[in-house]
Amino acid sequence: MELILKYFPNLTENQIQQFSALKALYMDWNSKINVISRKDIEELYLRHVLHSLGIAKVMQFSNGSSILDVGTGGGFPGVPLAILFPECQFHLVDSINKKLKVINAVAEAIELTNIKTTHSRVEAIDEKFDFIVSRAVTSMPEFTTWVKGKIAKTQRNELKNGILYLKGGDLTEELKQYKSVKAYLLSDYFEESFFETKKVIHLPLKFKS
Repeated sequence: MELILKYFPNLTENQIQQFSALKALYMDWNSKINVISRKDIEELYLRHVLHSLGIAKVMQFSNGSSILDVGTGGGFPGVPLAILFPECQFHLVDSINKKLKVINAVAEAIELTNIKTTHSRVEAIDEKFDFIVSRAVTSMPEFTTWVKGKIAKTQRNELKNGILYLKGGDLTEELKQYKSVKAYLLSDYFEESFFETKKVIHLPLKFKS
């Protein structure tokens, strides 16, 4: 938890309590339904919570923003972002229902009211969002086909509406077809070695009616 406060020192008392509760909740649920690897659960705040919050170093969502988290798994990046941005709405989608059961239980335990979950493939979601977030569920070209037509027209944030994607490694080949893409190095924001090759990829997407 000290790790979160190191980089996000202005949390409210309620946010601190919510973040602090995550480890015990996830460890308990993980013993019943495996949503995080054993190695990673010990490093929950570094590898999952802070990694998710890397998006917040790139984009401070304006109040009222709507964000879709695709392939959320155990709730990352959606749950940490929902705690950090209580005035935004988060829709977490995954094709594996038991993972959503964990998210719903965690959200209820910490009284996190600005998220909803849907057991579905993302293609079946018929809504539009300011941003679509995810943690490296597939290659960017495939991901863009999944989320086609799901970007809202109204701009309410500094960055243009589109995808904010957490991914690591050399992405030159994968991203070369996109002229407007920008990669933000998480090592510019976090000093831990885990973030050396990690990035937030911002890909603006045009509204399509």
